[in-house]
This record gives sequence, structure tokens and C-alpha cells, in this order.
Amino acid sequence: MKEEILFNLENPAQLERLYRSDKASFKRTFKALYPQLADNPLAHYWNERLNFPGDALFLGTNRDLLFILRISLLAGLIAKMPKIFSVNEEFFYSRNLGFIVFPVLCTYFARKNKLGIYHSLTIGGMILAGICYINFLPDVKSSNTLLLSCMHLPLCLWAVLGLAFVGRKRNDLEKRLGFLRYSGDLVVMSVLILLSGGLMTAITIGLFEVINLDIKKFYFDYIVIFGLSAAPVVGTHLIQNNPQLVGKISPVIARIFSPLVLIMLVIYLAAIIYSGKNPYSDREFLLVFNALLIGVMAIIFFSVAETSRQTTNQSQVWILFLLSGVTVVANGIALSAILFRISEWGFTPNRAAVLGSNALILINLVLVTVKIFEVIAGKESVTDVGKVIARYLPVYFLWALIVTFLFPVLFGFK
Repeated sequence: MKEEILFNLENPAQLERLYRSDKASFKRTFKALYPQLADNPLAHYWNERLNFPGDALFLGTNRDLLFILRISLLAGLIAKMPKIFSVNEEFFYSRNLGFIVFPVLCTYFARKNKLGIYHSLTIGGMILAGICYINFLPDVKSSNTLLLSCMHLPLCLWAVLGLAFVGRKRNDLEKRLGFLRYSGDLVVMSVLILLSGGLMTAITIGLFEVINLDIKKFYFDYIVIFGLSAAPVVGTHLIQNNPQLVGKISPVIARIFSPLVLIMLVIYLAAIIYSGKNPYSDREFLLVFNALLIGVMAIIFFSVAETSRQTTNQSQVWILFLLSGVTVVANGIALSAILFRISEWGFTPNRAAVLGSNALILINLVLVTVKIFEVIAGKESVTDVGKVIARYLPVYFLWALIVTFLFPVLFGFK
């Protein structure tokens, strides 16, 4: 390695290849050689690069950590409200699950982006309106509109979080796309934190059982519930201060899962024909099919968001194009099945909600597919695909608002 570094010292490209082939050996050898190469400008650059502290974990200032501790405790206290105020747990969690995390995350970004009083009050007002509305809806156990409101309210809160994330740059498409990346990164980081927490929980309970102390109830009632509530907050703080933590993982996940999901979806569509399952008459199958399509759409959008910030090879673009195209076909089947059921049995809140969601998703997927085709044809860049998704995000927000706040009234709380 020593001779190779010295021989290629004036060849930046070859030096970069050496570094990538064995980073540890390169760094160790270069450190030993640097004293005799200090007068070389390229050697000075490499010394700064190899000793740059950017990859070290940064937890923020003491003030930041105290703030994270406070809002994490707040999230935990919100989660414990049924116990504190003797509220029915089923009633509370079915309606207020999103309010455990999203308000504190909005608080985090309001502080980070230094939002003014107007923006902060606007976001706070939206959250308060959601709290009041969902908790004052009639407690009808068989109400489909109540269920739809509870399902779509977290999407509304996610959109409100997006407003806090982008701050004053609400029309900045790159910031919107950054919010999509953040959302994907947060899922990855939260899963890692929860896996680590689960392992710690198993070890801790096991150790206490060895000495005949049963701490399960206390541990799950306090440690686990506060840990679950704090995981998204801690994950957000780590991502914002250490983008390198998941900056390399997320693109790899996108690259691996895109072709795998494409293969799975093609096989699944063929299996539907073989099995004889009919989404036009089988309600449960149609619901599962729609859930699958939403998951695939999320993977497509996450992949595009990750792909748009890096140089992409042609094969990756082709995979995204084929995946989008196959998903458009599958979505078209689901949409026609919903229209068939409505024509046969009429409108219901559930059918109306699924119809609207599928129609919006289909339009978005068609726009994305067309734009990816233009990328393949050399007319557009991958960044333009991301902009199509970013422009369309407010449409989903508007639909979530309609289902959450208007459907119960329009359908008489049925």
C-alpha cells in the first residue's frame, strides 16, 4: 500500500480507487507517510479528508439533549394519559395514537427551523382542531366513518409535521422531497432503535428473573411505553444531527427492495389468475390488495426520493419504471373492482374512501411513470421525477382532511 500511495500521489483518480479498495489500510499507511508529504497540496487535502470528524456521532449540545429529554417525557406522559386520568384505553388509543408522537415532532422542527409565532400557532391550531374533533365524535362502535377518521387522522398529522419540517419554504419542492427522505430514514432509524430496545428488554427481564424478581408489569407499564413514545423523537434527533447514520443505508434499501418488490408484484398478479381469486366479489381480498398497492407505492416514492439525490445508473431507472408500470396496472384492476362494487351495491363510506384514494394514487403513479419514461428517453432527470411527487403531496393531505373531517358528517356518522 505504501508504494502504491507514493506512486499515485499525483493521480487523484487512482488514489481514490486505492482508498475505496481498503479504507482502513489506506488511512493507516497514509498517516505514517504524511509527515514526509506535508508540502504536497494533494497530500494535505487527503490528510484533512481522512481526519475530518464528520463521521463521528454528534449528539448535540447539552441544551439540545435537555430539550429532547423534555419532549420525549412529554410523549410518554401523553401515552400514559389513560392511566393518569382513568380514560378507557380502547377509546383513547384508537383516536389519539397519532397525538403521542406527531405534536412533539412538530415541536422539535418548530424549534429547529426557528418558526415564528404565526407559523407555530398555525401548526398548533391544526393539531388542537384534530384533538377536539376526533375526541368529540360520537362513540358508535359500528361506525365506519369513525374508523375511517381514526385511520386517516395520522396522515393529516403527518402532513402537519411536513409543514413544520419545511418551515417557511412551503413551496420549495426540494424541501418537500427532503421530508419524504426524512420519513423513510425515520422508519429505518426507529426500527433499529426498537430492535435494540427489544433486545435490552429481553436481557433486563431475564436477568431479574434469575434472581426471582418479576419486573415485567412495571417495566412494560413505564420503561417500554416511554421508550416506544421516545423512539421517533430520538430517531429524528439522531438523523438531523448525523445524516451519515442512515444516509448510506436508505439508498441500499431502496436499491435492494425495488427489484424484489417488482418480482413479487409480478408473481403475485400471476398467482391471482392461477388461484382464481376475484377482487370484484371478494371484499377481504380487495382490502388486502389495496393495502399491498399502498405499500408498493410507498416503496416507489421512497426509492425515487433516495434516487434523486445521487447519481443513478440506467438499470435502477428501468426498475423504477417497470415497478411503476406494473403498479399502475394493479391499481387499475383495484379501481375497476371498486367501481364494480359501487355499481352493484351502491356507495358506502368505505367504498367512497377507497375509490378516492385509489383514483388519486393512480393519477400520481401515471404521472410518475410518464416522467420516469422521459428520464429513460433522456428528456428529463431523476430529480424531475421527485418534483412530480413533491407537487402532488398536498393532494393526499387534502383527501385525508376530507375523509377525516367531512366523511362522518356527509354520511351521518354511519
